[in-house]
Amino acid sequence: MSSHPEMGTVEWIFLLILSVLWGGSFFLAKVAVQEMPPLTLVLYRVGLAALTLYLYLRLSGRKVPAGIRIWIAFFIMGLINNAIPFSLLFWGQTQIASGLASILNATAPIFTVTVAHFTTQDERFNPARIIGVGLGVVGVTVMIGIDFGANQTNPPLAMLACLGAALSYAFAFVFGRRFAALNVGPTRVAFGQLSASTVLMVPCVILIDPLVLPTNLSILTLLAVVTLALFSTALAYILYFRILAAGGATNMSLVTLLVPVSAILLGSIILSEQLRPNDFLGMTLIGLGLVAIDGRVFKAISHRA
Repeated sequence: MSSHPEMGTVEWIFLLILSVLWGGSFFLAKVAVQEMPPLTLVLYRVGLAALTLYLYLRLSGRKVPAGIRIWIAFFIMGLINNAIPFSLLFWGQTQIASGLASILNATAPIFTVTVAHFTTQDERFNPARIIGVGLGVVGVTVMIGIDFGANQTNPPLAMLACLGAALSYAFAFVFGRRFAALNVGPTRVAFGQLSASTVLMVPCVILIDPLVLPTNLSILTLLAVVTLALFSTALAYILYFRILAAGGATNMSLVTLLVPVSAILLGSIILSEQLRPNDFLGMTLIGLGLVAIDGRVFKAISHRA
């Protein structure tokens, strides 16, 4: 049986950068949904990101992916990794806080470990992964703190939508591993996925959302959408597929545990929000969870024993 995929130093650095990019995306989306319907925001996000990556591919002399097989994979990935989870998260954020949405999204590793166990040969359950994910989930729960229990105003459907997004991401983490075997680089995969997502979202917006033109948006919202598309989507998915190819689905899903941490830190720096003691405790538990799932500390201890 194959060994578990492992994360190198570069992949861990990329994972931390990705957590910041996606942590910021919850804040940016919360700003944008004040003026835009959720599905329209999804279309703008993936469409602008796809256009950006297309221009990059053309200017760098790289070919656009071709072939029915690869584009079928792009459409499946675009559906479960963009269209469904983005739509659920953005709709959820019309009713609940962005921080809570990011925390609920942090349940993705739980779903991913389970999905990967039943659908892959090299990402089976093991004690370190179970302990690591458990610590991470406890850490996220600690970061929610008493606010979650005291707040009875959050609509259950909105919270379930965010959990549904996390489940969709879990399937995407596992499905996305196949792109490494297809010999398609991270940038081309990101372009293909986002282009397919754009095609999928066009009829959804036409049938469901009212038309919102960029000229009808404020400068703040436009900046939020552009930043969301260029950095939290185009750049983020290049890193995403780079990490996924090397580290596997379960390791990739760890980013969702880090996202609430980066979201809170960004809020502290940009919005002058105060960090609570349970935030620091939660971040510590999440860090321990990452160490457990990485497994290198356990290996070093076992070698010395």
